[in-house]
Amino acid sequence: MEIKVGIRQVAREVVLETEESAETVRSAFAKALDEGGVLTLTDTQGRTVLVPAEAVGYLEIGQEHARRVGFGMD
Repeated sequence: MEIKVGIRQVAREVVLETEESAETVRSAFAKALDEGGVLTLTDTQGRTVLVPAEAVGYLEIGQEHARRVGFGMD
C-alpha cells in the first residue's frame, strides 16, 4: 500500500510503499501525535522513515489491495 506524508513547510511529500495495514499506520500516527513523538514507517525495501509527529501536515493512506497493472498471473 502506498503512503504519502505531507510535511509542514516542505514542498515535497514523502512517498513510500509498505506492507503494513492501514489500521496499523493510523494507530501509529495517532500514538505519535498523542505522545508528541516520532512517526516511524518501514517500506517494502526495509528502509525506515522517521518524521516528527508535530511536523506532519497530512497523511494519505492508499488502498490496501490495489489492482496490479500488467499481464502477471496470481
